[in-house]
Amino acid sequence: MTDPLHTELLEIAQEAARRAGALLRDGRPADLAVAATKSSPIDVVTEMDIAAEKLITTLIAERRPDDGFLGEEGASGDGTSGVRWVIDPLDGTVNYLYGLPTWAVSIAAEQDGETVAGVVEIPMRGESYHAVRGGGAWATGAWEGTRALACRPAPPLEQALVSTGFNYVTEVRTRQAEVAARLVPLLRDIRRGGSAAVDLCDVAAGRLDGYYERGLHPWDVAAGDLIAREAGALTGGRPGERPSNALTIAAAPGVFEPLQRLLEDFDAWR
Repeated sequence: MTDPLHTELLEIAQEAARRAGALLRDGRPADLAVAATKSSPIDVVTEMDIAAEKLITTLIAERRPDDGFLGEEGASGDGTSGVRWVIDPLDGTVNYLYGLPTWAVSIAAEQDGETVAGVVEIPMRGESYHAVRGGGAWATGAWEGTRALACRPAPPLEQALVSTGFNYVTEVRTRQAEVAARLVPLLRDIRRGGSAAVDLCDVAAGRLDGYYERGLHPWDVAAGDLIAREAGALTGGRPGERPSNALTIAAAPGVFEPLQRLLEDFDAWR
């Protein structure tokens, strides 16, 4: 039976993600510009990232004033309840800036350091993904009703479709391109979508066999990692480690293991 607290957290996350997604979709100004940069001049923040995070944190704080926050655009606080919200108000900002559709709102709730509820809202697809720990992964979209998610049965690695992403720091991105060049002859193909949250949900939905990336932050993966795991995928980083800034991998069992071995052999974390 699902913990009533986890259900409450999920419902709050769904409402916040839905409202933020609508703001981002319907409120995008025609003259949208860069408001700030982060790790490099091409790692950007827009006024809409900031507005969406404010909407999310305000809604959550009204409902649960004692909770903590960790948000990409600066929301931070420990809280006193044992619950912390990990928020990426706009995952895929460069896609959003250019008018590309692959971007998402990602909200996860942690209890005592473990992710217990997660929502990824993908407004331009009209899709919403959610999971509660131990309760499976689910999605709504153009189809009728709520669909249970399950990752694809594992193909041989040479038939696996795998997604990745690239860092905005030139030296890191160059190294990632070298790893991808070594990996692509061993797979069906590699995709690059531009949103870690969307890629993780696509693994959960069986649209990808696997996904990996270096340089991610907790807000990039917290919700999507839970959704992928609840759909039956394996997730991790370097062997024996959890997903981290060094390396994040999510894939169907049978793809995860050989993919992780190759990435370790290629020093993909370096």
